[in-house]
Amino acid sequence: MTDTPPVPENPKRRRKVVIVGAGFGGLTVARGLAKADVDVTVLDRHNYHCFQPLLYQVATAELSPADIAWPIRHVLKDQANARVLLGAVTSVDVANRKVVADTVTLPYDELVLATGATHSYFGRDDWAPVAPGMKRIEDATVIRRRLLMAFERAELAADPAERERLLTFAIVGAGPTGVELAGAIVEVAKKVMPADFRLIDPRTAKVILIEAGPRVLPAFPEDLSNYTKAALEKMGVDVRVNTRVTHCDAAGVDLEGGRLDAATIVWAAGVVASPAGEWIGAERDRAGRVVVGPDLSVPGHPEIFVIGDTASVKRPDGQPVPGVAPAAKQMGAYVADVIACRAREAVPPPPFAYKHQGDFATIGRKAAVVQLPFMNMRGFTAWLLWCVAHIYFLIGVRHRIAVAFKWAWDFATFQRGARLITDQKDQI
Repeated sequence: MTDTPPVPENPKRRRKVVIVGAGFGGLTVARGLAKADVDVTVLDRHNYHCFQPLLYQVATAELSPADIAWPIRHVLKDQANARVLLGAVTSVDVANRKVVADTVTLPYDELVLATGATHSYFGRDDWAPVAPGMKRIEDATVIRRRLLMAFERAELAADPAERERLLTFAIVGAGPTGVELAGAIVEVAKKVMPADFRLIDPRTAKVILIEAGPRVLPAFPEDLSNYTKAALEKMGVDVRVNTRVTHCDAAGVDLEGGRLDAATIVWAAGVVASPAGEWIGAERDRAGRVVVGPDLSVPGHPEIFVIGDTASVKRPDGQPVPGVAPAAKQMGAYVADVIACRAREAVPPPPFAYKHQGDFATIGRKAAVVQLPFMNMRGFTAWLLWCVAHIYFLIGVRHRIAVAFKWAWDFATFQRGARLITDQKDQI
């Protein structure tokens, strides 16, 4: 009879890493741990990773959702130490180190919260149904549906005032999303739609960009901001700065200076962090972001990391790290390094240091602004650099080729192939 081999008294257990959220930051953590001696679980309420910077192109029928989203399981399919679960977090048991979701309860040794941000209506969440923001694929397809339906219903409208309302598009907020969306809608109305309709002239559509502050793109240098405003106005966008929205409803928006009747309203005025800070009872800033330490962990809980739009991280000059994809990816790579060092009992890396790679915003066809650490750019050259940078950040060669081809085709023909109305339940 063969003796049973003795069981080690203190077997080394692999550390369990739970990552909540599969955005830029969460996926970077997961992939950065591919060779670490840990078990990785990625939990997300969607089964896909979305390239948010191009959501506005889905909303304006330039791209289809499949061009900018990838199944999370496919992204991590070759990583043996990672698994992907679909579910929404309901709470975190910090004392017992467990994540409680609607589908499963997950124990963890390290927890990474990378749950992003959502739209902020500054206390007026009742505006959300009539003024959708743009953070998810579902948001973009809702806006696309409303945009296309506005033209369809204008074609049917007998009342000139109603037709004018239907062809008025109000965008609240003149950050990069608002600027890019305004320019794209103008191009759709003036270049794409005219040949498709017989009773209306889509070129008469009005696009109003509303900004409470004194200038568009407030995070950019003033000269680039001024260039952007002038370029938008040359395209036909009605840019209204120093204008505050006081109310939104299905018929339009109330401004401090009067009423604006508009059938389609898009909210691009602000964001608020996910409720991750509430799950763990952590200190948060005014936008709900979790205040983290130098290693991006929660003070008092070195096993919990918060990254991306969910985290409040400061640069050495006291300015906040911006909520952009490169920042989330840098935080994700850093946290993966910290966790990998712990797993092999190595010296941890020095405190996180954000390296700003630049700010980009496209205005429209052949026009963009770029702020780099060493120079500023605008116009056609900046637009080409914007295109290259965004194609580079897409996942997979196939998607890069597909998006590049669609952009080239649209540039040459002014055609947009994703103008499908798949759900007509919205009333405008």
